Amino acid sequence: MTAESSATSVSEERQPQAPGRWAAPPRPVWEEEPSKAGLAGKGIVLAGACLGVLFPLWIVVVTSLSSKKVITDAGGLVVIPKGITFIAYQELLSGGQVTRATLVSLGVTLVGTLFSMAVSILAAYGLSRIGTVGHRWFLMTLLATMFFGAGLIPTYLLVQALGLTDSYLALILPSAISVFNILVLRGFFMGISQELTDSARIDGAGDWRILWTIVMPLSRAVIAVITLFYAVGYWSAWFNASIYLSDQDMMPLQNVMIQLVQKQEPPVGMGQAIKTGQLSALAVQMAVMVLALLPVAFLSPFVQRHFKKGMLTGAVKG
Repeated sequence: MTAESSATSVSEERQPQAPGRWAAPPRPVWEEEPSKAGLAGKGIVLAGACLGVLFPLWIVVVTSLSSKKVITDAGGLVVIPKGITFIAYQELLSGGQVTRATLVSLGVTLVGTLFSMAVSILAAYGLSRIGTVGHRWFLMTLLATMFFGAGLIPTYLLVQALGLTDSYLALILPSAISVFNILVLRGFFMGISQELTDSARIDGAGDWRILWTIVMPLSRAVIAVITLFYAVGYWSAWFNASIYLSDQDMMPLQNVMIQLVQKQEPPVGMGQAIKTGQLSALAVQMAVMVLALLPVAFLSPFVQRHFKKGMLTGAVKG
């Protein structure tokens, strides 16, 4: 090695390198491997959150399955079960107001969800075809309804003028469409490859065929999520029934549950059982709550795996 080359190498070693020029950039904190203390902390927090959700449900279920003596000894809500009895559920499902209200809620939820999904999918598909006639005008009109509304009194007058009061259509039509759900569906539809629809059109397929055989099968995730949203909305709705229905026999389950929680008159056919001491009014209230929670609790696990793909992808690609 010559003196000139050795001096050059020494000078290169002494020159400080630019920070981060060759080294990999540092990873963000949230991408670092969690420590054992961090994992333990996350586990404790998640366990506490689960306990905070499940403990009230446990109390509701146990109280609904307890006899009047157990509820009286506990001073109200039961935490530790002491014997199980299904008398509250037997009385609720043996006929009468609660059974009829459950059937009403099931019917309204089924019909309303099918109608809402049909209209939402058609509207979202039409709005996802950029360049069609009136596309921008219809989109702006829908967006305007998210920020401006007529109010309760004009809505009630419209429903009354259409002759929908004291009918089950009053529980479906006024809240049948959610603009947010349409926009989520539209964003997902726009994310589908344009080459697929173009090739289908070349083969002679129309819009109905493309929607039914290409768009909807590829959008099962978002359709499942939006269907759950609509179904939960119809099942949990009570306000429309309270202002549009006057016949007590047409009330859905949620309105009957509100009457029970507010300690009004017990359901038809159960007042005598409560007065004679065979049944606790608190057990009836908790049993109605369990019946109202069962459909949502049953459907949610089947749709849970679609939430990330359906909601986030549809929202981002919109």
